[in-house]
Amino acid sequence: MLRVLIGLARTGWLRAALIVGGLTVAGVAVATAQGPAPAAGVQKVRFGGDRAETRVVIDLDRAAVGRLIADGAVDQRIVIGLPNVSVSGDLQGAGQGLVKRWIIDEAGGGARLRLDLSGRAEVRRRFLLPPGDGATAYRYVIDLKATDGAAPEAAPKLTLVSSPVKAAPLRLKKVIVIDAGHGGKDPGSLGASVYEKDVTLAAAKALKARLEKSGRFQVVMTRETDTFIPLEARVQIARRADADLFISMHADSGPDVTTRGASVYTLSEKGTERVARVLEKDDWLMKASLPGRDRAVSQILLDLSQRATKNRSAAFAQLLLERVGEETPLLRRSHRDAGFIVLLAPDVPAVLLEMGFITNPEDERLLSNPASRTRVVNAVGDAIESYFAAQIRKS
Repeated sequence: MLRVLIGLARTGWLRAALIVGGLTVAGVAVATAQGPAPAAGVQKVRFGGDRAETRVVIDLDRAAVGRLIADGAVDQRIVIGLPNVSVSGDLQGAGQGLVKRWIIDEAGGGARLRLDLSGRAEVRRRFLLPPGDGATAYRYVIDLKATDGAAPEAAPKLTLVSSPVKAAPLRLKKVIVIDAGHGGKDPGSLGASVYEKDVTLAAAKALKARLEKSGRFQVVMTRETDTFIPLEARVQIARRADADLFISMHADSGPDVTTRGASVYTLSEKGTERVARVLEKDDWLMKASLPGRDRAVSQILLDLSQRATKNRSAAFAQLLLERVGEETPLLRRSHRDAGFIVLLAPDVPAVLLEMGFITNPEDERLLSNPASRTRVVNAVGDAIESYFAAQIRKS
């Protein structure tokens, strides 16, 4: 495999893509399994052009690719995900031409670029330029074109204006997707007097209210009624919302009624191999948007994105267990891993919380009682706030 990657890397453009790895062989950096590759860092954001055509250039210290999340057709805001790109805090600044303002913040194991448009426009093309022709940085380029017949301004098209990345930070609401397990024709496990689907929906609604009350989060629910939502669809809801965190609420069950306690699942190594189940055929992770669209390069980028996401998921899982453990007993092995479908999103940190055993009388009473259930839900909310507060402190 290493020999194949070296051969592919000698083709020029693929060399830029393979530099996301950590080992240099024959002058080419190749991804290895020896540890996480360094994330690309944003050096500066530049603009050129006018109200007819505008070019956005992000200077990076390493190669990276992006995926178009929102094309701006609905709300004149273009959103582009930049997996494996690090950003020190939330960066923002004024734009030029078709871009009124820009913001880059952390999201899903990487960074997210948001462009607020001054008029109707579309993304004509996106590409990565490696260092060369006097440039020492990698340049991720986004070309925009007006779609409403706007007349060009007097500004020269080829003049690039740098926008400083050390602007005063603007804290944006983080997007949290809450998944109430089961629902509709899928009741989940049955306790002595309650179905799992009812307990999870009540807990999910309470968590939504808890987070929205703080004013710091935008909450998306996979279901708000007793309806059946396919598992793959739940993952797609999180990805299309460009979620910063996905949490699936469940209640455990077992043959021994004395077994009780909460636990948290994150994605297992084996589960990462099933990612194609939740990716669309034209997803950037399945078909990287670089010239050549080589399958080996796509796999490297997918592996890097999954690794970063798994690390973030594990960090949140640890916080979640600490907070929930203050309100309810935990299983002896409380952090477990599995290949559950709802955990498969390669670019959204995700956990599955088992709030307790619905087959245990004490846990069932705790989960069925609004007051005790609210205490557990508030602990989950505290964990979410602590998780994002820690990210801010690191920026």
